[in-house]
Amino acid sequence: MTTLVPHPAKQRLLPARFRWTREQYFHLTDLGYFAGQRVELIDGEILHIPAQKTPHVIGVEKSKAALQKAFGRAYWVRAQATLSLGPNAAPDPDVAVVAGPRRADIDYPTEAVLVVEVSDTTLWFDRTRKARTYARAGVPEYWVLDLVHRQLVVYRGPINDPARRPRHQYSAVTILGPKDSVSPLAAPRASIRVARLLP
Repeated sequence: MTTLVPHPAKQRLLPARFRWTREQYFHLTDLGYFAGQRVELIDGEILHIPAQKTPHVIGVEKSKAALQKAFGRAYWVRAQATLSLGPNAAPDPDVAVVAGPRRADIDYPTEAVLVVEVSDTTLWFDRTRKARTYARAGVPEYWVLDLVHRQLVVYRGPINDPARRPRHQYSAVTILGPKDSVSPLAAPRASIRVARLLP
């Protein structure tokens, strides 16, 4: 008796990851499924976020204060609050600057002019997958406050190029030290010294 073995090229039915949608994620949140947990939806995956150490907390507080001063009342500077960025992404950036004054009639903003992640234990993740998430959503400017190397990594110019890997990324990346200053694209008259953001 002869046993037929399928050609390896035809054996492509492999288990696939289940990708959560934003609506499913928000539904689970409303049901209290993540009560007491820090989670985010990134590229269809629900991820647990590590507990924050004191330097991280201080970096968030200092970044928010500096950006509030730079942007003024015409913008809403939010700390660790959810953004709704497409069908498979609902991150909670450490700081996000949203155009317009503070509002109570929206559940989650869908756009931001600037997003900041304060990074120590999640540095690689913030510089790779988080950067791709924000680029995919068209966030024009993304900062990583790198506590490990005491620097600010500035990403600008989101692109979507099928010929590149990864497809979604930023066209310009600048690394600034504590003595350097940066002016946000949406607030070009403001100048923020990197040292003012670092704990």
